[in-house]
Amino acid sequence: MSFSFVHNWRHIWPIEMLCRVMQISTRGYRSWRTRPLSQRSRTDMKVLAHIREQYSLSLGSYGRPRMTMELKEVGLDVGERRVGRLKRINGI
Repeated sequence: MSFSFVHNWRHIWPIEMLCRVMQISTRGYRSWRTRPLSQRSRTDMKVLAHIREQYSLSLGSYGRPRMTMELKEVGLDVGERRVGRLKRINGI
């Protein structure tokens, strides 16, 4: 959260000052920027692509339980909480 805040405001304020205010190290921020996506983030992106596809096929009528059932039929191992979280975060 702190690193993303610094990243979003880096064009307006100097990175060193933002890091000092957020009480994080500039070295930590720079390593965060170069770090690859985690396995969970990559899986979430794949699941989100399937959610968007199923959402458009259902004409926006599937809720969290039905969407989870459809994704399990496709072969994805997901739970209702994960589907609900991804739908909520992405405004679906």
